[in-house]
Amino acid sequence: MNRRDACRALLGLGLWALAGGVAAQQRQPKRHTWAELTAEQQNVLSPLKSDWENMPMESRRKWIGIANRYPKMAQLEQERVQKRMQRWANLSPEQRARARENYRRMAKASAEKRRRLRQQWAEYQAQKDR
Repeated sequence: MNRRDACRALLGLGLWALAGGVAAQQRQPKRHTWAELTAEQQNVLSPLKSDWENMPMESRRKWIGIANRYPKMAQLEQERVQKRMQRWANLSPEQRARARENYRRMAKASAEKRRRLRQQWAEYQAQKDR
């Protein structure tokens, strides 16, 4: 093997190793730790900070998506998101599990049943506010 072929082989080997390293990095799933969030995401998600590291990855991804959409939301929608996030952060683990189960049950219910339940809830809220 002449010097030129050896240089090509080394260059090819180096590029192959580099590509393998890049591919390995791309395969590594993002952990989405609190420190990895941008300052803007941390600001939006601040009510969840104390629970963040214990949250399932799927939940972290959901909240990051909300934080990314947050700047484009109308002011009222931003306020609603912040209130809901704060309420969620204040729930105990048992209350959160119950809320998730209720959500799953509602998602499986018929559209008519969901409409009736929303109507009943609105009536309850109206009576409570009197």
